[in-house]
Amino acid sequence: MKRRALLLSAGALAATGRMARAAEDVVIGVVYPLTGNGAAVGLDAKAAYEVAVDIVNGTHAPIPMLMGQGGGLAKLGGAKIKLVFADSQNDPQKARAEAERLITQEKAVAILGSYTSATGATISQVTERYEVPYLAADNSSPSLHQRGLKWFFRTSPHDEMFTQGMFDFFRDIGAKTGRKAKTVALFYEDSIFGSDSSNVQRKLAQAAGMEVVADIKYRAASPSLSTEAQKLKSANADVILPSSYTSDAILIMKSMNDIGYKPKAMMAQAAGFQESAFLAGAGALAEGVMSRSSFALDATKSRPAITPVNTLYKAHNNKDMNDNTSREITALLTLADAINRAGSAKPEAIRQALVATDVPGDQTIMPWKGIKFDASGQNTLGTPVMQQVSGGIYRTVWPFELAVMEANWLV
Repeated sequence: MKRRALLLSAGALAATGRMARAAEDVVIGVVYPLTGNGAAVGLDAKAAYEVAVDIVNGTHAPIPMLMGQGGGLAKLGGAKIKLVFADSQNDPQKARAEAERLITQEKAVAILGSYTSATGATISQVTERYEVPYLAADNSSPSLHQRGLKWFFRTSPHDEMFTQGMFDFFRDIGAKTGRKAKTVALFYEDSIFGSDSSNVQRKLAQAAGMEVVADIKYRAASPSLSTEAQKLKSANADVILPSSYTSDAILIMKSMNDIGYKPKAMMAQAAGFQESAFLAGAGALAEGVMSRSSFALDATKSRPAITPVNTLYKAHNNKDMNDNTSREITALLTLADAINRAGSAKPEAIRQALVATDVPGDQTIMPWKGIKFDASGQNTLGTPVMQQVSGGIYRTVWPFELAVMEANWLV
């Protein structure tokens, strides 16, 4: 009897041990600029990821979206996701070192990041070497998924997809109003983001029969953009196409205003132009600016999860979600879903689950057709929208079936 009791007791302890192991935290590393010139964006990203983790881990009313039930990772015994944040300081080499530290010391089974494409490029080199998935939430350079990497995934559209949306909008708004844009001015920073963005814009402008009347490359985080503003004024293009982060986006608006120049139309490659800091810093000068976006806060009819998720984010960070923070929330929920479907925290199992991802658009907060990765790790179903600042906020103007207002088109 005693022997049987001991065996039963040992079996119970073993089962308890298995359950405890199954419910261990799943560590995910997150690399963003938390100090330095990108800190405002990085801290917003941190808030977005914390909200997403609360959705996955917490106990709450069901949210009509992927991983919206809460309660942790059901197929891992209710395990919780644990985020470990690292500060890239917006420096690609610092990002590389921090990604390696997260994997080797913090035992992260996947990495999320990273705002700038330059840091995304170095992080993904590290994750490829260590065979750990890197999910690019908001890196938009097309070249990132064209390097033959096995462990790279990107939920968001990239700049070729975004820019195609811009030129589709130019075509459609021209046909609708009878006022076609014939000339464009390129304005872009000297980074992988700026270079890749301008390259695709040149190509699509030529395909659309539009003349590039100014092609202006500038040093990122410049102390002055007055010379560049004068060049833009002299070119007087129908549409200016800027690819800039926040401080430069604010500075070019002020620099153009200082010389009395107001563009006919400006269509930004999002980035700094979609940040709340840009809207606050540029103030009234931002009125009428257009930008491509991954996200439409006003698409609540087709995406009912937007309202509860934005309520959570606003309570956490005292502002609405934007293009970047919505992508960050979506990326984490996509990764959490893959880990849950894998039923494992082993990187290879997570990678295989990401490969098999097939999420309908209405199960997200994004105005996309869905999330499905091709062989390069790129989501092929991300469909952008075009928005315009009106009354201090971005409102959707295209596709026309999703628009909440008519575009103010002054071309």
